[in-house]
Amino acid sequence: MEIPWWRDAVVYEIYVRSFADASGDGVGDLVGVRERLPYLRRLGVDAVWLTPFYPSPMADGGYDVADYRGVDPLFGTLADFETLIHDAHQHGLKVLVDIVPNHSSSAHPWFQEALRGERRDRYMFADQPNNWQSTFSGPAWTQVPDGQWYLHLFAPEQPDFNWRNPEVHQEFLDILKFWLDRGVDGFRIDVAMGLYKAEGLPDVKDQSFKAASPVWGQPEVHEVYRNWRKLLDTYPGRRMAVGEVWTDSSADLALYVRPDELHQSFNFAWLQAPWSPTAFKKVIDETLATVPFATWVLSNHDVVRHRTRYEVSDPGTGLMRAKAALLAMLALPGSAYLYQGEELGLPEVTDLPPEARQDPVFFQSEGKLPGRDGCRVPLPWSSEGDSLGFSPDGVRPWLPQPEEFAALSVASQDGHPGSTLEFYRQALACRRELAGVIPYTLEWLDSPEGALFFARGSLICAINCGTEAVRLPAHDNVLLASGPLTDGLLPPDSAVWLHAG
Repeated sequence: MEIPWWRDAVVYEIYVRSFADASGDGVGDLVGVRERLPYLRRLGVDAVWLTPFYPSPMADGGYDVADYRGVDPLFGTLADFETLIHDAHQHGLKVLVDIVPNHSSSAHPWFQEALRGERRDRYMFADQPNNWQSTFSGPAWTQVPDGQWYLHLFAPEQPDFNWRNPEVHQEFLDILKFWLDRGVDGFRIDVAMGLYKAEGLPDVKDQSFKAASPVWGQPEVHEVYRNWRKLLDTYPGRRMAVGEVWTDSSADLALYVRPDELHQSFNFAWLQAPWSPTAFKKVIDETLATVPFATWVLSNHDVVRHRTRYEVSDPGTGLMRAKAALLAMLALPGSAYLYQGEELGLPEVTDLPPEARQDPVFFQSEGKLPGRDGCRVPLPWSSEGDSLGFSPDGVRPWLPQPEEFAALSVASQDGHPGSTLEFYRQALACRRELAGVIPYTLEWLDSPEGALFFARGSLICAINCGTEAVRLPAHDNVLLASGPLTDGLLPPDSAVWLHAG
């Protein structure tokens, strides 16, 4: 049986606003992405995922969509998108686009009609609000002039759709067709467990992402993805969908990737795991036991970059641990999702001035929460200039870059042995060589305290999360190490790939 391309793919997330600016307005765009496709091909990824580029007031960085069938002038034109798709395919890269079905922008024509008192059944309106809170802080309800309230689980500019209305179902099937007909290879589904809310909208004591929550993960959502799967299966080329699903268990996560539903779902348990062999092993075991096609991700546009997360308990070790975690992740069965800039070893930018911030989380929490701007700072391509090569000379980017980004730029690392960029290129090239040779299954090996050893056929991966060097397992030769190996010992905060047999 032919293995689908996405089963073992390495997908690179492009936060379009912060990847590359070709137009010179300080904001990344589709032409900027297209011009950097050779970089991505050389990096060694198989696919790219583009965050929303649709027409939007940008209240939430484009996740407030006003028109699902267009391109915002900030990012280019529909012709630019079609050229990007063509060129990406010429480079052997698949393209995934973000779809945002839980909510639209308040500027969407449907919501504007609703504000006029027309067709409110497309959204979640009520005469009285319940006690639900926005995930961005504050109440999840806003009152309109005639006295009714509408639900927004995120910003007030992001009203939630009413998925109990068949018109919403048909609209999104048509939207998927629109982009499939233009050659996209798949979709990343934003807030995939949101869509439906419990009948009656009961008050809650706990609004976390639990299977029993009236806010998230209602069983009716699965029929939506069954219908989407049927549509995807009518197109050639194994088109796919991956869901952003936050749950409290791998068993609940597995419901979204049954054979007739989504192809994949993000595995946030891996991202959330602390630097611990026990925690890593628990996530791996639970994932492989419940999910048929695993995904692994360490960072994305919504969380603190993992280099910085790993430094919380032991400052100065973040980059070492990040490189080691990459080797562990790429050695696991399934696909890996990378976030732009992690291949440069970029840290979270934690000292952005309040006047520069744009994330609604920061504003809705009245500055109590920093928001997500720190992981969205534009990439440094050059070590010089006002934007470090992100924009044309003389243009400053939409978020300020810290001075340390100059030394972490692509230009500063390209071709330099030992740089994080070259390490990523080596790891991805080695993984590609191993693809099809090693089995999808995993075998645990005896591991010293503080370490974790596992094998996939002839590949052995060892990661040392402890404080003392550990002896390597028996092997024939070293394929790749994240740090120096001395006298057959793996130092702390390091990982290695070995060949045996």
